[in-house]
Amino acid sequence: MSLPQLIISIPLFFVLTFGIGFILNMILKTTWLPLILYFGIVIYLLFSLTSPHVTDITVLLSGLAGAVGGGWTIKTLRAKGYRMF
Repeated sequence: MSLPQLIISIPLFFVLTFGIGFILNMILKTTWLPLILYFGIVIYLLFSLTSPHVTDITVLLSGLAGAVGGGWTIKTLRAKGYRMF
């Protein structure tokens, strides 16, 4: 993976997993289900890849940060009284 691809992939995976996690949290009314699903996908990918590179792990960690951020945002909004979340 080239450097420009890595630079674009990191925020892209963060925003992608944040958005999917946020929407799943609103629909299913669960806080950490997207994070558990993301861990399952990451474990599957790491076992299916023959040799994961540092760039692969970096992109997956940015996705993990997005999934945690989505769960944390929903939890904070619920604590502040937003009933739709």
